[in-house]
Amino acid sequence: MPTKTSPKIYTVSQVNALVKEALEASLPGRVMVKGEITGWKQHASGHCYFSLKDEGSVLACAMWKPNFGRVRFRPENGLAVIATGSISVYVPQGRYSLVVEEMTPEGVGALQLAFEQMVRKLRAEGLFSDEHKKPIPTYPERIGILTSESGAAVHDIADSVHQRWPCTRLFLYPVPVQGEGAAREIAAAIADVNRRNRQLKLDLLIVGRGGGSLEDLWAFNEEVLARAIFASKIPIISAVGHEVDTTIADLVADRRASTPTKAGVVAVPDMCDVLTDLDHQASRLTRSVQSRVELGGEYLQTILASSAFRNPLLAVRMREQHVDELASDLGDAVRALVADKRMMLQTCYEHIARIEPHRLLGMMTIQLSELTGRTLAAITAAMNARRVELAACEGRLAALNPRSVLARGYTITTNKTTGRLVRTLADVQVGDAMLTELADKSIIESKVCGGESQFAPANDETQTRQETISWRRRKLKRTSPS
Repeated sequence: MPTKTSPKIYTVSQVNALVKEALEASLPGRVMVKGEITGWKQHASGHCYFSLKDEGSVLACAMWKPNFGRVRFRPENGLAVIATGSISVYVPQGRYSLVVEEMTPEGVGALQLAFEQMVRKLRAEGLFSDEHKKPIPTYPERIGILTSESGAAVHDIADSVHQRWPCTRLFLYPVPVQGEGAAREIAAAIADVNRRNRQLKLDLLIVGRGGGSLEDLWAFNEEVLARAIFASKIPIISAVGHEVDTTIADLVADRRASTPTKAGVVAVPDMCDVLTDLDHQASRLTRSVQSRVELGGEYLQTILASSAFRNPLLAVRMREQHVDELASDLGDAVRALVADKRMMLQTCYEHIARIEPHRLLGMMTIQLSELTGRTLAAITAAMNARRVELAACEGRLAALNPRSVLARGYTITTNKTTGRLVRTLADVQVGDAMLTELADKSIIESKVCGGESQFAPANDETQTRQETISWRRRKLKRTSPS
C-alpha cells in the first residue's frame, strides 16, 4: 500500500522564483510594447523607472543607465512610445516588469522628436533671440574654421573666402563632425579658441560640415554644442549640410550659411564689389574736387575783377569817411542827451524847492512826539487798571484761603496715619495719630485711644463711651513758602 507523502512547503522567495522562471520561459526573449509613458522617474544612479499604459492596463517598466544613454530624445509623461525589452520578475517584491533595452517614439522618429524637444527648450531660454546675436565684422582679417580636416567642407570654405577676399588669413582647427562625442569635442574647441583669442586675434569663427543624413548631422543638434556657440565671445557662422538642412547650431549661431561654400559669402565681402565701389567713390570724389576747383576759380576771378582788389585804398577811404560820419553823429547825440538831462535836473531842483523838505520834517517830528505821549499815557492807564484788578483778585483769594478761617477760631485736623482731613468720625480709627493745626501755625499731635467700641455720630441716641485723648502740644517752626 503506497505511503502518503506530505506536501512540499515553499518560501515566498521560492514561489516568486518559480513564477520568474515560468514567466521568462513561456514568453519570447524580446517583446515590443506600445503605450503611453506615465510616472517617469530618473534616479541619481541613472536608472529610470516608469510605466506604460493604454486604455485598459498599466505595465511597470525599468530601464538601466547604459540603455538610457542610447536614447536620443527626452522621455516624458504622456509621450507615446514603443519599448523593446524582456519581461522579468523582481523577486524581492514578487512584481513583474518590462526591462526596456530600446525606446522609440511612436509616429515620429526619435531624432526628429529629440530635435523638436531641444528647439522648444532652447527657444524658451532665449538662445535663439536676435538680441543676443553678435555682429559679423565687415572686413575680417583672421578667420578660424572648425571642421574635419579630411572633409570637403574645409576646402569649400577656404576657396569661397579666398575668391572673394584673398587678404583674409584662415586658421583650421580640426574636429570630428559626426559620431559619438563629436558635439563635445566641437564645444571644447570653441571654448579653447575663446580662451586663447588674446593671442590668436581671430575676428570670426566658421563651424560646419558637409551634407548628410539627420544621423550624420546630429552632433550639431546637441545641447552642449548649442550652449558653447551661445557663450562664445567671437562671432560664429554656422555652415552645416545643404540648404534644406537646419540644425540647432544654425539657430543659435550669430549668422547661418546654408552651405559651407555660402559661408565665405556670409563671412567676407566680394573683392570685385569692393573695388567697383571704390572706383565709384573715387569718381565721385574726383568730380567733387573738380567742381570745387572750378567754383574756386570762378570766385577768384570775381575777386580779381572787383574794384576793391584793383584799388584797395579806395575802400579804405570810404571806410574812413563812414567813420567820420559816425563820429559826428555820435557827438551830436551826446550833446543833445546832456542838454536833456540838464533840463530834467533843473526841473527836479525846482520841485524840491517847492516841497520844502525841512519844514515837512519838523512837522513829522512834532506829530511823532504827540503820538509818543498819547501812547505812554494809554499804557500807564492800562497798567493802573490791571493793578487795581490784581489787588481785588488778591483780596478774594485771601478771603477764600482756608487758613484765614483759622483766625476765626477754627482748626484743621489731619489723620496722620492716612494723610486725609478728618471731617467725620468715620475718618478715624482707634490708634490713629492726629495732627491739629491752629491759627498761629502751631500743631497739636494726638492719638485716638479707646476700647472695642466704635465712634458714633453726635446726634446718635446710643451712649458713647468717653475716650481718653492724650495729647501734647508741638510748636512747629514756620517756614517761608518756596
